[in-house]
Amino acid sequence: MMEMPPLQFAQANGVRLAFYDAGPRDDPTPFLLCHGFPEIAFTWRRQIKGLSEAGFRAIALDQRGYGASDRPPEVEAYSIDRLAGDLVGLLDHLKIDKAIIVGHDWGGYVVWETALRYPDRVAGVVSLNSPHVKRAPADPIAMLRARFGDRMYISSGSRTAASRTGFSPRMSTGSSTRCFAVRSRRAKKPAAQGQAPTRISSPSLRPTTRLKTAGRRSCPRRSGRCSSRPSDGAASPVESTGIATSPATGKTQPVATGR
Repeated sequence: MMEMPPLQFAQANGVRLAFYDAGPRDDPTPFLLCHGFPEIAFTWRRQIKGLSEAGFRAIALDQRGYGASDRPPEVEAYSIDRLAGDLVGLLDHLKIDKAIIVGHDWGGYVVWETALRYPDRVAGVVSLNSPHVKRAPADPIAMLRARFGDRMYISSGSRTAASRTGFSPRMSTGSSTRCFAVRSRRAKKPAAQGQAPTRISSPSLRPTTRLKTAGRRSCPRRSGRCSSRPSDGAASPVESTGIATSPATGKTQPVATGR
């Protein structure tokens, strides 16, 4: 196993964060490495070694909720504001003015948002497989639930869905696609697919934007386990879900729009 620098801790932004620090301390613009899901700072072991041997300072943290860092029980403790604040808090603890922040997977979204919120603390952004995206037109969890139902692994991760269904995430891979398939622990047969949401016929709502599906590959059928593909004869929730805007309030929400 590749050797890691000594594990250190910092009290930052109201939580205790675990981190690794390697390379010259006089590097004016170090690299701050932010892991993805479900990972920890050990993800960056090769990059920490390579950067430090090349003369750069490399700092990798366990994000809150992961590894040796604190794990607050409240869902609200994991808002993007808190996660971005953790990175800046760690820089404050180490008395670093600016850093090049590097994110992988979910960590990519965190570093993008950190740069938007704290531009004076960010010298550069490197995001691996996490492109910058605009703010969602509605609650992202509500959109996923409307599109895939509670069987989608993110939707089923909520306390309500988890207590109701007892789902656990399983990964299914195909020749050219990868998806998360979710099955009930109690079910003897593969769980039924999530159904499209009920059509909203209120005159105060009008469909404005259909969720983009062009070019999306369908997940391979493997004993009916893929949660993002409908069962035979059922309308596809991917194709039948859109976004509606209320003229009265200006708010948006996911609705069923039909094929």
